[in-house]
Amino acid sequence: MTPTLDFDFRASARRTLQLEQQALGALIPRLNGDFDQACRLLLACRGRVVVTGMGKSGHIGGKLAATLASTGTPAFFVHPGEASHGDLGMITRGDVVIALSNSGETGEVTALLPLLKRLGTPLISLTGRPASTLARHADAHLDTGVEREACPLDLAPTASTTAALAMGDALAVALLEARGFTAEEFALSHPGGSLGRRLLLKVGDLMHQGKRLPTVPLGSPLRDALLEITRQGLGFTCVVDEDGRLSGVYTDGDLRRTLDQHNDLSQLKVDDVMTRPGKRIGPEVLAAEAVRVMEDNRITALAVVDDAGRPVGALHMHDLLASGVI
Repeated sequence: MTPTLDFDFRASARRTLQLEQQALGALIPRLNGDFDQACRLLLACRGRVVVTGMGKSGHIGGKLAATLASTGTPAFFVHPGEASHGDLGMITRGDVVIALSNSGETGEVTALLPLLKRLGTPLISLTGRPASTLARHADAHLDTGVEREACPLDLAPTASTTAALAMGDALAVALLEARGFTAEEFALSHPGGSLGRRLLLKVGDLMHQGKRLPTVPLGSPLRDALLEITRQGLGFTCVVDEDGRLSGVYTDGDLRRTLDQHNDLSQLKVDDVMTRPGKRIGPEVLAAEAVRVMEDNRITALAVVDDAGRPVGALHMHDLLASGVI
């Protein structure tokens, strides 16, 4: 076999993508009562969802189990070959099994049917043949059949695995929506990734506080406010009243406006030129919300205040960048 270096690779890719696109489109009219039944079985599951499949179907099954587990449906993958040699003990009466097999006749998978029936474990099958053994013995069957594989020999699992993958995603998303699964719940299962950081970190986790909190009292000369901004390097300072509550903020942007409007800065007090009441946020607010507030108001820093309106911290866009929130 001699590879052809001047082969039309893009034409081949277009053909593959068109065939797989057609395969996905053909799934939509096949959604019927069995899909509803599959979702009800999964929602009613009091144990775990056990996904199984052999070969390429097994790889798709592993991805389905991972997607379910990360979106609120506890799930894991069991290799059907290993199941017949002890791993079948992982399946209990309270579980639901999802089995994938394009032919519906994969021996390692159909060998599990007697035990599942004995346990009374509900079975959901994804196959390309509604009349197959696996489909006929399932409590809900999802037809993922394709007219032909994208492989020009019509042999290598390509369009069929894409169809099974998409049907698995459809199941997972339907369950996610039915449960009212939130972004915060999603982040709890992804604490190590950037998504988890974005969704779980709170303003209080990132803010500057204590001696790093830029603050001047009302009535301070503008010069003092400028020195505080320079000293802390956050681009602004909080201005507080005699009770320690935030009255306003003075920022780098305010300084530019002050220079445009006043020739003599020496007699100005910060009260005269500060922004009232100043954008603020609470320490318990998610850092992702702080990003939105900054972007909406085109600012780079926020005062962080407690319930009484007293500054407890300062948050800068750089802190959000450094933490991976954005």
